Amino acid sequence: MSQNIENHRTSKTFDLAVIGAGSAGFAAAIGAAELGASVALIGHGTIGGTCVNVGCVPSKTLIRAAETLHLAKSASRFQGIEVRAGLTDWQAVQAQKDELVGSMREAKYRNLLNEYDGISYLEGAATLGPGSISVAGARLAAGKTIVATGARAAIPAIPGLQDVPFLTSTEALELKELPASLIVMGGGYVGLELAQMFARFGVSVTVVCRSRLLPHIEPELSDALEGYLVAEGLSIRKGVTYHRVAEEEGRIVLSIAVDGRLERISGDKLLVAAGRIPNSQDLGLESVGVALGAEGGVLVDDFLRTTNENIYAVGDVTGRDMYVYMAAYGGKWAAENALNGGEHRYDAEAMPAVTFTDPQVATVGLTEARARERNVDVKTSVLPLDAVPRALAARDTRGLIKLVADRATDRLLGAHILAPEAGDSIQTAAIAIKARMRVADLAATIFPYLTTVEGLKLAAQTFDKDVSKLSCCAG
Repeated sequence: MSQNIENHRTSKTFDLAVIGAGSAGFAAAIGAAELGASVALIGHGTIGGTCVNVGCVPSKTLIRAAETLHLAKSASRFQGIEVRAGLTDWQAVQAQKDELVGSMREAKYRNLLNEYDGISYLEGAATLGPGSISVAGARLAAGKTIVATGARAAIPAIPGLQDVPFLTSTEALELKELPASLIVMGGGYVGLELAQMFARFGVSVTVVCRSRLLPHIEPELSDALEGYLVAEGLSIRKGVTYHRVAEEEGRIVLSIAVDGRLERISGDKLLVAAGRIPNSQDLGLESVGVALGAEGGVLVDDFLRTTNENIYAVGDVTGRDMYVYMAAYGGKWAAENALNGGEHRYDAEAMPAVTFTDPQVATVGLTEARARERNVDVKTSVLPLDAVPRALAARDTRGLIKLVADRATDRLLGAHILAPEAGDSIQTAAIAIKARMRVADLAATIFPYLTTVEGLKLAAQTFDKDVSKLSCCAG
């Protein structure tokens, strides 16, 4: 059951100490308790970590709320239908979001502590030292330790930025009033999700980024998504160099250079969405022989061990695969490896990822470029969504599907979907990649008709035939 650090001082020795009470930390603590271990779960700040409090949960509920407004505006794509909708009370939208966050934090985190007798929850900043861990002025000992302290918003070194009242995603999701205009600095998934969301709530949005949108995905998907966002009214300035940020007469002014030309962009608010950096500082990691990477992530091997054999690290603090489900996945295996000397390998080969723009971007496996970097002779297929019957029936053909395969073995290496329901379709491709399926096997698999996921079958068939010449459901 939950206990306080004051009850332990220096007398308690735990089998496992877990530093961080977010998804990775809870998964590790629960996994260890299920193995019969005594666990010190050390939290600092709001219990539950990023996802439930200031990340996935609040952003996705607001994104869905904004989507209802867009659906009303786009209902006229069906003849004979006219729908009107509008935002009447932003604070009510925020209050409903906060209620959801609070209820999920209690149900999925705080209330779970009483379900596991082996877990003692300790509140305070933790510092590692030789042979012990300091928490809120007290010390405890543990046989093994797992570091799961997450990450925070990265703030780029741009002249003047620290002198203006900018927003991170945390503050943006808590705005009490909507600004008339917003500059979004960053073309990654956080920046694009929130940019489109605020635009659909009526904010004039300008996105600026150094390269292209979502630079790590297939360029075909990136270019298409950019066109859809611009069609909704967002302004996008890519390939920019940041010069300076200033506040002038109550507005934020961002000075940029594009193709050698200087430009000034102004807005009521500035959202900095330039990625995330691991929370690895102030933990005393160096003092116990734990090495960090160039970006501050804790270095781990395939079994999540750090350079100190008694210390493991999982989740965003490692600086890789920054998704809540990968944090939980890693937490479970780290606990078992730490306690039982297990050799459960952390495997992200078939890790799906979803960007919750509309249309959604969902990917798994290798891109064409990454496969070629590995000297794989690849073949690809690209299927526009207007070749998918589901999209035609929904009168929404925004998107495409790209598959990447090994030419020699026909094995599927990567799947990349841009579609309104891409996130619900990508898991089929993830399973196919994990099972080492061939494209021919995917093409021969039975899929339900009038679903987005059927597009995977059609994309697989596209390697060898013109699917426009097939009848409905044709194999």
